[in-house]
Formats: sequence, structure tokens, C-alpha cells
Amino acid sequence: MASSPVIIDGVMDEKAWEDAEVATDFFMITPMDTSFAQVKTDVRMSYDTDHLYLLVVNHHALPGPYMVESLRRDFSFGKNDNFLLFMDPFDDLTNGFSFGANAAGAQWDGQMYNGGSVDLSWDNKWVSKVKNYEDKWIFEAAIPFKSIRYKKGISEWGINFSRLDLKTTEKSGWAPVPRQFPSASLAYTGTLVWDNPPPDPGANISIIPYALGGISKDFQNEGSTETRGEVGVDAKIALTSSLNLDLTVNPDFSQVEVDRQVTNLDRFELFFPERRQFFLENGDLFAGFGYTTIRPFFSRRIGLNAPIQFGARLSGKLNKDWRIGAMNMQTGDVKETELPSQNFTVMAIQRQVGARSNIGAIFVNKQSLNYNPDPNSENPVYSQFNRNVGLEYNLASANNIWTGKAMLLQSFGPDNTGNGFVHAANLKYAAGNLTWSWQHEYVSENYTAEVGYVPRRGYYKVNPFVGYRWFPKSQKILSHGPDASSTLFYNTKGVHTDNNSFISYNVRFRSQSNLATYLIYDFVKLQAPFDPTNSGNEKLPVGSDHYAFSWRTEYVSKPQSVFTYGFSTRMGGYYADGELYTLTTDLGYRFQPYVSLALSTTYNKIVLSEPWGTTDYLLVGPRIDVTMTNTLFFTAFIQYNEQIDNINLNTRFQWRFKPASDIYIVYTDNYLPDPFNVKNRSLVLKFTYWWNL
Repeated sequence: MASSPVIIDGVMDEKAWEDAEVATDFFMITPMDTSFAQVKTDVRMSYDTDHLYLLVVNHHALPGPYMVESLRRDFSFGKNDNFLLFMDPFDDLTNGFSFGANAAGAQWDGQMYNGGSVDLSWDNKWVSKVKNYEDKWIFEAAIPFKSIRYKKGISEWGINFSRLDLKTTEKSGWAPVPRQFPSASLAYTGTLVWDNPPPDPGANISIIPYALGGISKDFQNEGSTETRGEVGVDAKIALTSSLNLDLTVNPDFSQVEVDRQVTNLDRFELFFPERRQFFLENGDLFAGFGYTTIRPFFSRRIGLNAPIQFGARLSGKLNKDWRIGAMNMQTGDVKETELPSQNFTVMAIQRQVGARSNIGAIFVNKQSLNYNPDPNSENPVYSQFNRNVGLEYNLASANNIWTGKAMLLQSFGPDNTGNGFVHAANLKYAAGNLTWSWQHEYVSENYTAEVGYVPRRGYYKVNPFVGYRWFPKSQKILSHGPDASSTLFYNTKGVHTDNNSFISYNVRFRSQSNLATYLIYDFVKLQAPFDPTNSGNEKLPVGSDHYAFSWRTEYVSKPQSVFTYGFSTRMGGYYADGELYTLTTDLGYRFQPYVSLALSTTYNKIVLSEPWGTTDYLLVGPRIDVTMTNTLFFTAFIQYNEQIDNINLNTRFQWRFKPASDIYIVYTDNYLPDPFNVKNRSLVLKFTYWWNL
């Protein structure tokens, strides 16, 4: 318990800090993991009835300024001098929270899952301050007990502190972590011992209303100017110290950051991550089920084509061994497309077994309400329901060297349409130098997950991988070594349809720059007609065979420079004996800590015989981030996409006038490049306020 009040000002002048114990003598994680850190870090912690307090003295090892990108929240870990706290308040070595800051004071917070992954889209209410001195920078924070979840009555938490110092390129941790794992690995935490169990946060209810006003106009269809005014509310109710109920009525997500576009030369649907705050807490219970290309639940399917009217979500820990999640969302109908109102229900449960492994189950139901489609109608026909049930086992050994998953899924539809089956498994071994893995999948032709992300059906897949790294005692090279992988697909009749194989060599330099080069072999026997330019041109026939060798090189520069760059090249064969040349570049310049400039470009040149000929696609995305303070932000992002013949401008102003309370102004334009005309335009003003009862 703090022996005096604590003021969050980045100054270590309270008696509470004089009396607090000091955690020091950090261990080096990289470049070597066999010694103490050369960069000194001192950590003090304390608490009172409402807050957990943290004060960190980050000593400089070398003279010179700190290195950061900007004051932007949830910064990129490897591009900023930073300090991070990782905590496991459930004592399950799997789930937790992370808080921290870079040397300029930009905050970082995220929810931890899968033993070491951090979801930075999670956002909560806490305060911090960074103050810089000639020989150090001090980070001080107050984290309300109401902002986190933890097991009631427990007197020990897993905890680790991570420090990245870019001048020395040293990453260190209070508890030692093998260098092949991220410093966030909860398998390697130390222990925070409470003199008394953490205080009960008491009634923990947060009401988060919003009000929104906006105007928009569709110039392309000569529409009139439309105005909108909306109100809605979210609520967070802690039923216990580790179980939370989220409620939402008439939610709006217009302030969510725009997706970064990509040129699509693939035969399958692309994936874009969820960014909406309501779906994020304990989101791994729902969205983490399955694999990246076999997800029975993908929350971006909800509200994609219809407005969300209301929803409820219960998630969290029942005790050390059990986690539960239940979600129900209701959308309204859309008269223009005759889309009926729909209800979405998802239920998940997870039981820990062994040190860090677990068994999970999921149920997903999408139901159209009061809907009886006419199969002879010219209007779109939507399914009356789609259901999925699944079971999976997630393996994670106590030392994190062995990880894996095995899962089963079954889908159900009306009149047995959409009834299908999935089974998949993988196993990974990651020791100091050697990494190898095996994954196989089976997805039946009729498997259907309308609320999921399963871009491909009707296949068997096997994917072995092996990699090796040497860690030389070098002043320039941190690690280097080869990787080899082969991904083989077969259709359900056993016919070999795809082979994507590569060998690569990777070099990671002490400066944190990276170089990799790949030799790739591709084979495809088309199972459906495909236009190799994805432009609506003539399609290649089913059953045709296509072979290609290609060479790819990737490089990312050191993050310490104010000017950073990276590039990726691809040269080689393509469909129909054609050729594909790709150049991707990422340039960045910062006037730290206030302005960050970035320019991303992708150029694709496809050379084919007639009727396709030569096709060029250019994608250009300049971006400017202005962070006037760590509570006042402006972002402008322009994306010119030649493939879809569109220029998108998105600007966003955000003022965080109180913790987790914001005012947003979002302006969006879409243009037709040639001739340069406005397609549509919108302006939104949104106010949100986080109110703790």
C-alpha cells in the first residue's frame, strides 16, 4: 500500500516511491540472452484502494536523444525507445494486460492472449506521464483497478517488464526470456507478490455515450446532400473482478481507422482485421477460434451491410481454469436490397488443461428474422440460417517450446444445404536455433461459415516448415539462417491442385534492419475460372495447369534513423506462362516526436499473351500523422488504387480530452481519377465520453 499520495507527473518526489522496493538488474534478451542488460532500468510499483501505480527510471546507456516515431498511441514496438509492463493477473500464463509508453510519452495498452500476443486495438482508461532528463527518462502511470480484470483474492500475479533501447539495440526484461520468444511471453514472467490481495474494485460500471452529426453527398449518382444525427451508448459492467458484460445500443464506428488497401491478384477473398472497440475485449475467445483462413466467426461480418441495432457480450474468467464468452447482436433490415433483419449469436467456452494448454468449444448462429424468401424472385435470396459448432485443443508447453492446435468444425444450413465439415491440426517446435512445424487441413466442399472467414473450400492441405538460425558473436549480425516451406493443396477427390514452396535466407542485423531473399515455386491447377488480372477480363479455364518460378527480396532499414525505408521485389513467372513484376516500397520520415510522414507504394506489372496483354497496377498511399500532444492527433491518409480506379482521402482529428473520452472529426472523399471528379463526400463530428459510475 502506498505510504503517501501519488501524483502522476514523471517526477520521483513522493514518499511512496522512496519506500517502494526497486526491481532492477534486468536480463538481456537480444542481442544475447545469457547475460545481464547493459542498459540500466529501475522499476517501482505501489497501489492504493483505486489504482495500481508504476514508476520506471529508464537510464541512458549512451549519450544522445531518444528515438521515437511520434506521440501516436499504440506505437510500433521496434521503432521506439520504450518500456512495457506485461501482467498475468489470472495466474494462467495465457491471458493478461499490457501497459507502457515510449520515451516521448505516447501510451501503449493492450489485452494479452495466447500466452504472448497483444491486441493493441483494446483501449481503456488510465493516465501516465513521461519526463525526460539529460541522463534518463521517467515513466509514471496510474492504472485503475476498474480498468483491468483479475482473479479476486489472488496474492501473486505473473509480471514482466520490457525495455527497448534503440541506441544500443538492446532489448531486456526483468525476468529472463529466451531470445527466440517475444518479451511479452507470459510463460517467462516473474512474480509480483502482494502484501494483501488486490483490493476489490467494488461497483465497476462504465457508461460510454456518443453523439454524432454528419453530412454526406453522392455526387456520382447526383444524389442530394444528406444529414445525419445519431446517439447511442455502450456500457461495461463488471459482474466480477474478471467477468465483464458489454452492452451497446445503436453503435456507430465512423471514427475507426480506415483499412489499408492492397492490390488483389489472389483468387480468394482478402482479410481485414476488426478495429471496432465493442468486439475487442476477450476477442480471442471468439475470433481466435480456428486458423487465419478457417475462422467460424469473424465479427466484421456483423453490420457489414446492415445497421447494428443493439448487442450484448459477456466475456471473461469464471476462475483460473474456465473462460466463457457469449455474444448476441441484432441488425436491422435494408429495404433497398431486401436484406432482412438478422440475429447473430456466438457462445464460446475454454477450459485450461495442463500448465498453459486449453480445450475450447464454440457455437455460431446467424438467423434471418421473419423471412420467407421466394426462390423464383429476381431479388437476392438470403439464407434463413447458418450454424457452426466447433471443438479445439490448443497446446502450449510450460516453456513455450511446443505449441499447436487440433480442431473440428461442423456447419448446418436449411434443408441440409451448407452442411459441411472441417478438421485441422498443427504442431510447432521452437528452440534456440531450430524451428519446425507441420500443419494439415481438410475443408469439405459444402462447409459454410456465413459469419466466418473461410475463403477456400473443398480441399486438403499439408504445410511442413523448417528454419534454422545462427547467432554469431558479431558486431553487425544478430542472427542469420535458412527457412524452407512447402504448402500443398489437393481437392476432395485427391487431385493435386496447388504447390507453393520456397527456400529463403534471412539476415537480422544488430542495427535491427532485416534482409531476406526467397526462391519460390508455384503450381496451380485451377478449380474455378480465374482472370489473372482480376479486372473483369477473360478467364482461364477450369483444369488448366500453371507453373512459375520467382525470386523475391525484402529489406527493412534500421528504425533508429529519422528516415526509414523498406522494399520488396518479386520477379518471375505467372499464370498462362506470363510474367509478374512487383515492387513495394515503404518510406518514412519523422520530425520527432510530433510529425511522422509515410509513403507506401506497390507497383505490379503483369505480362500475358492476348487477350490480356500487359496490365499495370499502381497503389500509392501517402500518410501524415501529426501528434501535437499525446492526447491531440491528426491523421491524413490518401490511397490511389489503380485496380479499382479510385482515390480515397480520409482525414481524422482526435482530441482525447479525458482518458478514453474523445472528440473526432472525420472527413472522407472518394474521387474518380480520370477525369478527376468527386464520387462521394462525407463529414462526421462525433463525441464520446467514458463515465465511471
